[in-house]
Amino acid sequence: MPVEMEKTDDASSPDEVDTKTLKRAVGASMIGNATEWYDYGVYAYLTAEITHNFFPDMGNAPTLLVYAVSFILRPLGGIVWGPIGDRLGRNKVMAMTIILMSVGTALVGFIPSYQSIGWLAPAFLVLLRIVQGFSTGGEYGGAATFMAEYSPDKKRGFWGSFLECGTLLGFSGGLAVVLILRAALTDDQMTDWGWRIPFLIGLPLGLVGLYLRSRMEDTPVFRELQDNDEAEEAATGALKNLFQDYWQPIVRLFLMVVALNIANYTLLTYMPTYMSDSLGISATQSDIVLLIGQLIMVALIWTAGSTSDRVGRKPMWWFSLAAIFVLAVPCFWLMGQGMGWAIVGFTILGLVYLPQLGTISATFPAMFPAHVRYAGMAISYNISTAAFGGTASLVNDWMVGWGGRYMPAYYMMFAMVIGAIGLLKVPETAGRSIRGRGTPGTEEAEDEPQRPQDRSGIHNVSGIRDVSKEFGVRRRRRDE
Repeated sequence: MPVEMEKTDDASSPDEVDTKTLKRAVGASMIGNATEWYDYGVYAYLTAEITHNFFPDMGNAPTLLVYAVSFILRPLGGIVWGPIGDRLGRNKVMAMTIILMSVGTALVGFIPSYQSIGWLAPAFLVLLRIVQGFSTGGEYGGAATFMAEYSPDKKRGFWGSFLECGTLLGFSGGLAVVLILRAALTDDQMTDWGWRIPFLIGLPLGLVGLYLRSRMEDTPVFRELQDNDEAEEAATGALKNLFQDYWQPIVRLFLMVVALNIANYTLLTYMPTYMSDSLGISATQSDIVLLIGQLIMVALIWTAGSTSDRVGRKPMWWFSLAAIFVLAVPCFWLMGQGMGWAIVGFTILGLVYLPQLGTISATFPAMFPAHVRYAGMAISYNISTAAFGGTASLVNDWMVGWGGRYMPAYYMMFAMVIGAIGLLKVPETAGRSIRGRGTPGTEEAEDEPQRPQDRSGIHNVSGIRDVSKEFGVRRRRRDE
């Protein structure tokens, strides 16, 4: 006869994860992601002002190079923070990373200019960008893992899409702040001191995120690992297991992130420089083009995640990779036909990019089992991002000077081919459980006992011990 389901009065039990708690988890994940991408967006949108204050008479290349330098430490951040997150919990690491990110962003606004302290100014800028890169190396993988592990299996795409809504809101928020300041201040005021204000805003954003995260328990999936004594006993243990047993998903994720990030950083960070230098569109007009396109993407990104719950993650990715490959050149041609057509071309590319962006936190964390998930995603994602994301603006700028204004389109087409190679052998994980030490979507995961779910579809983690009498007896004996 089946064992009766255990009851609990502990409000922190995974049984208590309901829709209200899930929404809080969404908010806690989104705000950190928004803070991260707000910083990167503000830096990209203020390229001219940063160049004037830190690299006078040297052009945009040094500013873009420093932007790329901030990504060098992201892999190290993933290597450090990821295994710690698999050992101590996702939430603890996410609290640390958001503090470092927001403080690093705000301090950029306090650095004196090159005219005041000479070479120390760019040196301090590089140092703070390194701090930013190191902290974000743990932030994004943790936020995606946190969101995926709180989401119900059958709606992971829908709920996970809100994490990337935070990405777009961060970019859009940074752009809106810069646009308002440029409208309110003269060019001289913006160059002298106005550029500092957007960076200073990063601190209160981080404090809000820290508050939200401090009120959240760790994910039900991680707490289940702890309850079953299946979490990694040492951070180095997670790292060893990851590279020894899960090198294939590491490589696949790396290749998919090449496509994701070249498209992302070409569209969302390099585009202001491209429109100004290659298309002759003013800074204010390019800001308006990007803001309109990004807000449309924000409004529709949830549809990408929700659709992936019905049709699968891989069909969404195949559509996006193919559509960008086909439409990149025509859309870049449209953007050269004037501001109105620039909005159309940019928005079309943004919309066909959404099936990738909107399914990240449903697709990437599910490529690894729970006990190495944080480390697996953080390390692979950040190595690929450092190599191809942070350098995208610099590479695009160089290629335009060498081969003309369509080179960014060709670069995106190349990236889509690389992403397709990585996608080929990725298991479909839509609707699959991501708990336990088995890789989701594979036979080893199917062999694990399935836990029941409550009416809302949220995982009833403690109910796993009641799947069968035999399993319940084993669990009670171990607890004793």
